[in-house]
Amino acid sequence: MSLTFDPRSIKLPIGHFIGGEYVAGTAAMTVKAPSDGRPIAEIPLADASVVDRAVETAKAALVSSGWNRQRPRERLRALCAWADLIEKEAEYLARIEAVSSSRLIGEALAGDVMVAAEQIRFFAEFADKECDDLVPTADSQFGFIASEPYGVVGAITAWNVPVALAAWKLAPALAAGNAVVLKPSEMTPFSTLYMAELAVRAGMPAGLINVVVGDGPQTGAAIVAHADVAKVSFTGSTRAGVAIMENAARSGIKPVTLELGGKSPQVVFADADLDLAARCITRTILANAGQGCVAGSRVIVDRPVAAGLAERIVELMKQVTPGPTWDETTTFSPIISEPQLSRIDSIVTAARNMGAEVVCGGARIEREGSFYQPTVLAAVTDSSPAVAEEIFGPVLTIQSFDGEEEATQLARHKTYGLSAGLFTKDLSRAMRMVRMLEAGTVWVNRYGRSRDHILPTGGWKSSGLGKDLGREAYHANRRTKSVLIDL
Repeated sequence: MSLTFDPRSIKLPIGHFIGGEYVAGTAAMTVKAPSDGRPIAEIPLADASVVDRAVETAKAALVSSGWNRQRPRERLRALCAWADLIEKEAEYLARIEAVSSSRLIGEALAGDVMVAAEQIRFFAEFADKECDDLVPTADSQFGFIASEPYGVVGAITAWNVPVALAAWKLAPALAAGNAVVLKPSEMTPFSTLYMAELAVRAGMPAGLINVVVGDGPQTGAAIVAHADVAKVSFTGSTRAGVAIMENAARSGIKPVTLELGGKSPQVVFADADLDLAARCITRTILANAGQGCVAGSRVIVDRPVAAGLAERIVELMKQVTPGPTWDETTTFSPIISEPQLSRIDSIVTAARNMGAEVVCGGARIEREGSFYQPTVLAAVTDSSPAVAEEIFGPVLTIQSFDGEEEATQLARHKTYGLSAGLFTKDLSRAMRMVRMLEAGTVWVNRYGRSRDHILPTGGWKSSGLGKDLGREAYHANRRTKSVLIDL
């Protein structure tokens, strides 16, 4: 069956989702499809009063439903029913995603939506398996560490993989017994709204998930600063992450989890399988047109094999098929917006002016929509903006090294430390380099996350604070108190 569809046939959910129903607001922003630039919706932008309504609704839902006090197995069942309905509605959810974002219909259906359902089930299993810790004390005393939910968790997600990011934030917070007020990106709010609707249709208490549509400076800031939001989780740019930390500190100290920007290296040694390395490198920078925080955009390669690796990468880059996200034959995504495309091009131009060699690409694709050519830049230094800045586009830089020490130095970035790739057949070298690479995640002879949701993700340096996924994400949504009883 063909996955291609007519984007005009899709009705997008509009408004905020509060207390189990859509709440209209004054249209304040036009959302355009990146595939063709066509306006697809007029959306409201929530102000502080809308955020306050959502938070109050979340607090009331916790009390009326007893979500934070009920038997954990009941939370597990409710979350699994939600995951089941997401899978049942997967095609429509993927179509919503494809119309409004840069996600290709095939990737959204087989990847994003199904992974979101998997992650909800994964975290649901923690609800009745993680427990308080009994600790050793004197025989005349009884001591334990009690774990409890925060209450209302505020979540803010980015535009690049909306369905998956919504699951990252919602699933562990809900499994841990919290309610959530979530702000998706104003450029891609629709799939998150529909996921919240599906939760209520699946039988979860209305008001546990509240979605407010809006921008960062107004809506996001109001969520972070709200006195009754006890914890904040954010995925987005490092600059926005800094603003969130400042806001959280000013408005009353509260924990924050931040998954931020990256400028990840992929280190290739001469003994590596170059065909494998080229496929992995190309796949990560072409996926979603490089619009991913973990995109391995800095290739650092052993000098003797640098030319051969570059040739392989360029040949693979020529095989892309740009086109609308709703056409199943498309293999290369658009850039999310014209401003973002202009930013990508400005960084490439600045790098070229500083001496970078354009091996391939280096310009927009002249067709309907916002598309940029897969680009490889050589002869770059660490001072080049293409190396220093997170581009969030299909742009690779190539630097060569001699020996492990230089490879480590080139891989080290002064700002970011989100992830890193490493290609070598030497296990001893791999283990040495894993320890030396400054990143929250290191992949060896592969690049990119698997569907092993037990592995946490999160960055070092300015790439973030705390972890998403894994048991760490569940525990981050609960707080502890120490209890000591004299018997």
